[in-house]
Amino acid sequence: MRAANGSNPDAPLPCGPMSFDPLVILADRFSKAIAEAFPDAGNPDPMVSAGRNPKFGDFQCNAAMTLAKTLGQSPRDVAKAILAKVDVSDIAEPLTEASIAGPGFINVVLKPSSLGAMLGTLRSGDLGVEPVGKGKTVVVDLCGVNLAKEMHVGHLRSCIIGDSLARTLARVGYTVIRQNHVGDWGLPIAMVTAKLMDVAAAGRDIAHLTLDDLEKLYRGAKIEADADAKGLAAVKRFNLGPKASAELEEQVAGAEQSMAKAKRVLLDLQAHEPKAMSFWQRIVDVTMAACVKTCARLNVIVTTEHSAGESSYAEELAGLVADLEKRGVAEVSAGALVVRVEGIDEPCLVRKTDGAYLYATTDMAAIRRRVQKFGAERVIYCVDQRQALHFKQVFGSATRAGYATRAGAAGPSRLEHAGFGMVLGDDGRPFKTRSGDNVKLADLIDEAIERAERVVSEKSPELSPAERHTVAEAVGVAAIKYADLSSDRVKDYVFNFDRMLAFEGNTGPYLLYALVRVRKILAKAREAGIAGSGIVIAAPEEKTLALQLLRYPGVLASVTASLEPHRLCTYLYELCTSVSVFYDKCPVLSAPDAGTKASRVGLCELTERVLSDALTVLGIKLLDRM
Repeated sequence: MRAANGSNPDAPLPCGPMSFDPLVILADRFSKAIAEAFPDAGNPDPMVSAGRNPKFGDFQCNAAMTLAKTLGQSPRDVAKAILAKVDVSDIAEPLTEASIAGPGFINVVLKPSSLGAMLGTLRSGDLGVEPVGKGKTVVVDLCGVNLAKEMHVGHLRSCIIGDSLARTLARVGYTVIRQNHVGDWGLPIAMVTAKLMDVAAAGRDIAHLTLDDLEKLYRGAKIEADADAKGLAAVKRFNLGPKASAELEEQVAGAEQSMAKAKRVLLDLQAHEPKAMSFWQRIVDVTMAACVKTCARLNVIVTTEHSAGESSYAEELAGLVADLEKRGVAEVSAGALVVRVEGIDEPCLVRKTDGAYLYATTDMAAIRRRVQKFGAERVIYCVDQRQALHFKQVFGSATRAGYATRAGAAGPSRLEHAGFGMVLGDDGRPFKTRSGDNVKLADLIDEAIERAERVVSEKSPELSPAERHTVAEAVGVAAIKYADLSSDRVKDYVFNFDRMLAFEGNTGPYLLYALVRVRKILAKAREAGIAGSGIVIAAPEEKTLALQLLRYPGVLASVTASLEPHRLCTYLYELCTSVSVFYDKCPVLSAPDAGTKASRVGLCELTERVLSDALTVLGIKLLDRM
């Protein structure tokens, strides 16, 4: 690409979407050249990749060898034919027969002036990020807490991945609606509501109720309502004596009474009886306050406004099921109501034989609301990968019913399950406490910050206690989030504090440290009165860093399409590695001349913007010092 203003490296270029990455540009140019040179060859891969040895070229086209076999020609003859058709003169040095190496590799050397021009365009705009989502709405389902239960490690990935995807989609222009699907309805919730009513009736103060108090009530309610009918039957069958029989009869009778009371409260809740609803609302308020607080500590954007409980769909379910049955979308099978989905052997159950509704019923109502009321063109569910069959059934059923189609739309909205693997302990099993309980998310964050503070104290003893704690909070949470996001979403990963808190290697702290180093350079440049100018690429380390920066718009586009945040993490680690080499090999403030200083300050300014932007998309708080 030629600078519009001759040699001015900051002059704007006629860049279209995704045209900042030289790899993408070259792949497109070579594809067109191959099609022109060999129109009967189909649509072969141009096989453009980064050069293995920079002294031979920055990039290589390796398509000639594969094409030669197909065409029955010499690889070098094929390479010559491609050279005759390809035009890369705007971004690369002239291609000649000398550019062909070995059996037919075509080496490409980029023009430093073109690199500078592309960086200038990236720098002058919105970092080259295309607003592909402008005018479109996407719903991201994340978090998914339950009433009267503290958030635990099982919520970690839904929160972190969901938040990062929501941030990514917003960054490329989508209107993003976050939805925290709260389990706040049904018999288990009625059980804890009934228990809370008993506690209040006994004169206990519930004004200062905590979520820990509620979780204890929840567990107690479940135990009280769990009748040991099998035990009683065994006592009678084996004639174990009147004492054992009396004890178990008393336990069963008490459990049946507790269950009967819970069912009465459930009916009261379904009828919105004021007293029952007031106790239920108290449980909601305490649970959601704790949820919002924990999410805020993780720098995850989830508020009460984003929460939509199952209770909000309760009055819609009967009508939805009646609609499915009336239109023949659902059918009766063995007394239950099911929707059959093409390609899935197991039908989607939407009403049980006893008339009760299921998670699938509520999820279909949610899809209808999110698509037809919110106008979502994409609905993304950040939920455990083990729920894959459930979502295939629900998505297929909602699409078949027409609930996934907006009014006037040509086809259904995209329903996507961004499933994820489990968090494992060092033993390779699901991450638990030593007692076998789920690790509370608040405790996990506390420990990460405590460990980070010890590391920060060793590395930066000059920081005040307040500064040290602020840095430790950011570093600890960054460590947790990056370890999660940098793992392939669908795979399990092992949670290890020592590894994720390291300041070296592919970790959150390492990325933050790279940002802090760049910001320190820029702060010193401002103090010295050195302003960044147009970027001139001269040193190999500058070129490596420049090529990484130019990849950023394409990486964001890739995450938008794939819903895989680890792609951005991989990019960031590679970028920070390039920054580290640049920092060591290319002095900025002590550069040999004023022009080089200004150019390198400009390169640092662009690097800081890309790093800050990408870390913000991942939901990692930025730091000026560590």
